[in-house]
Amino acid sequence: MRQYLWSAVAAMTVLLTTFAYAQDKPAFVFTAIPDQDETRLVERFSRVATYLQDKLGVLVKYVPVKNYPAAVTAFTNNDVQMAWFGGFTGVQARLKVPGSEAIVQGAEDVAFKSYVIVNTALALKPSKDFPKEIAGKTFTFGSRASTSGRVMPEYFIRQQFGNKPPEEIFSRVGFSGDHSKTIQLVQSGAYEVGVVDYTVYDLEKRPARWTRRRWP
Repeated sequence: MRQYLWSAVAAMTVLLTTFAYAQDKPAFVFTAIPDQDETRLVERFSRVATYLQDKLGVLVKYVPVKNYPAAVTAFTNNDVQMAWFGGFTGVQARLKVPGSEAIVQGAEDVAFKSYVIVNTALALKPSKDFPKEIAGKTFTFGSRASTSGRVMPEYFIRQQFGNKPPEEIFSRVGFSGDHSKTIQLVQSGAYEVGVVDYTVYDLEKRPARWTRRRWP
């Protein structure tokens, strides 16, 4: 993840240098979808801001937002000039801002995975097949606008259960807001099953109070 982030930063630096000098060095502001714990995001992107500021010679600020739609809105309103989006929010942003472009894609994005995580109280055993035993359980997605935490997982869930919506498959469906909170909710037992971005899960490395399933 770190290698991807700094490779992306290097690419952005080349593209943004033109912006800095063409606009008489205004402050450059960027944000990111809040896909995990805010403290971790502030730490990561503050380092990116410092790096870009040194390279561009302009004031660079990272501004956190509270949810995924807020990131799209900030970009649409030109409150930020750049944002780290997921697939779904990236499409939303480009549709709302004509001429905007996706300038960097992570190497892992072309083979992305979501993990289905299950509280160990369910005692589900790993298998190569889709875990249909999760039907009837309580289930939480991440943000409604999350590609890896809702959009793609819901597609595969519907595919496995005769195109039924999640509300007809699970006893209760929730939306945690971000991947870190999904992990916490499943770990605590507030939800029996959840789906998360594999990079966030692997980063957490918490004590094993849940099991995981790679998916798809």
